[in-house]
Amino acid sequence: MTSLTLFERIIARDIPATVVYEDDKFIAIKDIAPKAPTHLLVIPKKVSTRIDEIVDPSEMGELWLTAIKVAREQLGDYRLVVNVGKGGGQEVPHTHIHILGGWEGPVPY
Repeated sequence: MTSLTLFERIIARDIPATVVYEDDKFIAIKDIAPKAPTHLLVIPKKVSTRIDEIVDPSEMGELWLTAIKVAREQLGDYRLVVNVGKGGGQEVPHTHIHILGGWEGPVPY
C-alpha cells in the first residue's frame, strides 16, 4: 500500500495548512518554511511525482496559469520556481510550484 504524500494529506485536510486558494484541481498554501517574505505553494490535486511527468499540455498549462493567478492575487512582483527531483532540491515527491516574493529591496539571490 502506498502512503500518501504530505501534500495529499494537506489536500485531504488530514494536516492543517493555511490555504490561500483552492478550486477543483489545485490548492495553494503558505509554505511552513518560507524562503521569502511571501512563499506559497501551488499544488495540483492530481498526483504526479515531478513536473516532468505531466505529459498533457492542458494540465501543464492549467498548473502554470493557476500559479500566475495566485501570484497576481497575492503579490505585485513574484518569482515562480519548480524543483525537480532530489538533486534539484525537490523535498516532497508531489508536483508543485513555489511562488516567492515580497522583498522590499533587491532579491537576495
